[in-house]
Amino acid sequence: MSDTLKMQRSAQNPILAPTERWWENAFVFNPAVVEFNGAVHMLYRAHGDDHISRLGHAVSADGIHFERDPYPCLEGAVDEPLERLGVEDARAVALNGWVYATFTAASVEPVCPPHARCDLDATPWRVRVAMARTQDFRTWERLGVVIPEYNSKNAVLFPRKIGGRYAMLHRVAPDVWIAFSDDLQTWDSHAVVMSPRSEGWDTKRIGAGPPPIETDAGWLLFYHGIDAGNTYRASAALLDKENPHKVLARLDDWLIQPEQEFEHHGWVGNVVFPTGCIERDGQFRLYYGGADKVICTCTIPKADVEAALIGRIAKS
Repeated sequence: MSDTLKMQRSAQNPILAPTERWWENAFVFNPAVVEFNGAVHMLYRAHGDDHISRLGHAVSADGIHFERDPYPCLEGAVDEPLERLGVEDARAVALNGWVYATFTAASVEPVCPPHARCDLDATPWRVRVAMARTQDFRTWERLGVVIPEYNSKNAVLFPRKIGGRYAMLHRVAPDVWIAFSDDLQTWDSHAVVMSPRSEGWDTKRIGAGPPPIETDAGWLLFYHGIDAGNTYRASAALLDKENPHKVLARLDDWLIQPEQEFEHHGWVGNVVFPTGCIERDGQFRLYYGGADKVICTCTIPKADVEAALIGRIAKS
């Protein structure tokens, strides 16, 4: 591997951990993070005694110390079968005066019909991309499942229209896909953008991390990758600004991998899973789930990661 750039972990890690509250006393992880109305808002995934995934809300002034709301801010809708196992792994972007949250609606496929061949040794998971929006993180307008035709997750909205249309990345395993919409609810033109590589740290599956970040050189995308041993790491790629189907550059090496105890041991071990990012003082601050149990943060200089990606373009 030729890249030597690495993320710097916060000495405060983990910045959020489970509490004694019934709905978040097992795991808190995979947070969406967005700056809105002068504060840093976090929508984090939480599990408690009933094993149902919910989204909690926390707010911060400095991006490190967060104050949590005492109750979930978003739960699976009682009248939506596709959310009966909860809502998972949100990403968030400020758009048109709203915060839009994309998240995974979790359920299982219907019971195997009589006389059909079914794999009874594997849980028939069903995951769909859903969306909701808010202006105060207390009241939410649900837009429902917006990609009903695919088992898909890791959906992130671009923070502006591209070519006059809204754009979104999502993951149909094992690849990162793109789709476009006129109204944020009906999505079309689905196509593969980026795939796992044949060797290295991202050979099994990949997925978008935080929403793409617009830079002078293109859309910077932090993403996660999984190897054959199911270790989750994170790195970065650069997409063309007006044609984000095109990958301009992709770092060879990972930027962060599981190294700390709280990244090795949790609900799922050996996981660094980035889902949120803000920019402060010339640094990108990433937020990630550690081993599907706690929430952590790390930083990387904006100029350094941009230079590394631009350097990859020059070599191609």
